[in-house]
Amino acid sequence: MKKVIVLGASGQLGKTIRSITETDANNFVFISKNDLDITDKNKLVSFFESTAFDYCINCAAYTNVEGAESNVEDAFLINAEGAKNVAEVCEKYQVKLIHISTDYVFDGKSEMPYTTIDQPHPINQYGKSKLLGEQYIQDHLKEHYIIRTSWLYSLFGKNFLKTIINKIENDSVLNITTEEEGTPTSCVELAQFILYIIKTDNIPYGIYNFSANGSATWYEFAKEIVINLSPEKKDNILSTNTFKTVAKRPRYSVLNLKNTEKNYRELFTWQQSVAKIIEVYKNRYSSDL
Repeated sequence: MKKVIVLGASGQLGKTIRSITETDANNFVFISKNDLDITDKNKLVSFFESTAFDYCINCAAYTNVEGAESNVEDAFLINAEGAKNVAEVCEKYQVKLIHISTDYVFDGKSEMPYTTIDQPHPINQYGKSKLLGEQYIQDHLKEHYIIRTSWLYSLFGKNFLKTIINKIENDSVLNITTEEEGTPTSCVELAQFILYIIKTDNIPYGIYNFSANGSATWYEFAKEIVINLSPEKKDNILSTNTFKTVAKRPRYSVLNLKNTEKNYRELFTWQQSVAKIIEVYKNRYSSDL
């Protein structure tokens, strides 16, 4: 069996991977920032020296898009230098790297879904730091998978889906922006794709886009959550075409999935994925609803 280390295990994707690999727990090592800081290369080396890993899933990242505008050094230290450290250590110990990146490496000026060969042009510090991390990985490690994904949500941690659920259960009325168009993506489905790469062990290396199928605005995403959760409250979600943020955000960041579907399977629509996770939520917390 393959031995896998998951970096950034305390984030929503890391927790999701842990939750769906419980029956195979002996082959996975989950490491949070408190256990191992990827910006400390010496500690990375020591850790990788002690165990023969076959794969490394790097979920560790500075993901606060707004915060990255004022904490530029931290964002680049983790997302770029940290990614380079991981790539160099994986190269040294012959470990295959699966690295999670973002749709925010693009500027949003396209009118068609972005392919894996489209030229990146990030417009905020978060996107710039993630792109530099991608470039470091490509420069230092042949055996890598870079997965660009978008608008991740899950039942773990802080994310848009959980925020909407909490607000709606408190009967809040929300104004949600229509300014951005992208694709909501379930961490469960991304985790399943990652595990498929590891299980098959023959997917070509390189960059892959991963999201659900289709596209939405944040307003449409919120509306879909509420329709599945408490349809009688769907009018609590109002649209607004203005939403002030510190960081510039791509107005359009939909990803082209053809290459992923060619190597994996046809992906669910984002509406199907939202319905599935809300069903899990209802079943898990039905006594509280």
